[in-house]
Amino acid sequence: MLETLSQPWPWYVSGAVIALIMVIMLFFGKSFGFSSNLRVICAACGAGKHLPFFDYNWKAQRWNLLFLLGAIIGGWLSATFLSNGEAVRISEATIQDLQQLGFAAPQGMQPEELFGRESLFSFKTIALLLGGGFLIGFGSRYAGGCTSGHAISGLSNLQWPSLVAVIGFFIGGLIMTFLLYPLIF
Repeated sequence: MLETLSQPWPWYVSGAVIALIMVIMLFFGKSFGFSSNLRVICAACGAGKHLPFFDYNWKAQRWNLLFLLGAIIGGWLSATFLSNGEAVRISEATIQDLQQLGFAAPQGMQPEELFGRESLFSFKTIALLLGGGFLIGFGSRYAGGCTSGHAISGLSNLQWPSLVAVIGFFIGGLIMTFLLYPLIF
């Protein structure tokens, strides 16, 4: 059993599990998105006293915090007990594309050039992480949700704005990959 769990799951298994979770959430009238947890946390910490955006009944969203906590615990459990220590498997074509951008083949889960200890303290990495975090936060707020909220939860609810947002995510990804990424790296 552990051997099966420690291997990457095929897309059709992972997709079916995600679909099952979405059916259960729809049954209970819930929808999720990880970025909304930041709003709940800020509201719970009293940000509603200063900004009207955070002034709402955050206690009605406590279940979403449990979902976030479960995702963190699940990630830790899988990384600690189910990881086989092998590098993430990506295609040879992707490895060659990454090498053209200055990234070596992955030795772990993330590229060392971005997430290694040496690069963590470089100005470029800090600027990229801060800038990327700001853009993700702003974009999530501006779009009314993040990629998981729109692509998984919103599309499963057949929400038209989520379809538009997902199309925008893909267009943004293509612009990043083919135009901005070569300029940055």
